[in-house]
Amino acid sequence: MTTHTDDTTTAEYASELPVRLEWAKHAPEVYKAMIRLDTAARRGVDPTLYELVKIRASQINRCALCVDMHSKDALAAGESVERIIQLSAWEESRHFYTEKELAALELTEAVTVLTDGFVPDDVYERVAKHFAEPELAQLIAVITVINAWNRFGVTCRMTPGHYRPGQHG
Repeated sequence: MTTHTDDTTTAEYASELPVRLEWAKHAPEVYKAMIRLDTAARRGVDPTLYELVKIRASQINRCALCVDMHSKDALAAGESVERIIQLSAWEESRHFYTEKELAALELTEAVTVLTDGFVPDDVYERVAKHFAEPELAQLIAVITVINAWNRFGVTCRMTPGHYRPGQHG
C-alpha cells in the first residue's frame, strides 16, 4: 500500500494490482522489435505531437502505464500540464491545440476506435490537409505502434507510477 503525505493530510491508497505477465522478459525478440518499430515510427514526427498522440490513444485504450509514461515524457519535454489534462476532452478544449494537432488527435481516435467502423473519409481528408504524405504515413505508424503497446500494457496489467522520463526499456 502506498502512503502519500504532504503538509496537511495523509492518505492510504489502494494497493497496486499485480502484473499478470512480464511479456518483455518472455518474448524479448518481440519487445526488441517493438522498440525498433517505435523508433522508426517516430522519425520525422514533431516530438510534441508524438507525445500528445500517444497520451490520447492510451487514454482511449485505458492503458494506465502508457498514460503515465507519455504524460511524464511530455512534461519533461516542456509540454504544459494544462494541455495534457485537456487531452481527454480535446473536442471541448480545441483552443489549447493547433489545427494540425486537432487533426492528428481526430485521426488518433478514428484509428484507435476501429469498432466504430473505418476511418471516415472526412477525418482522413482533414488530416491530409495538414500533413505531407510522408509525414502522414509516419503519424499513422505512431498511432498504430502506441495501440500495440497499449494492448501489451493492458493485457499484462503493467503497473503505472514507477516510470521516470528517459527510462525506456
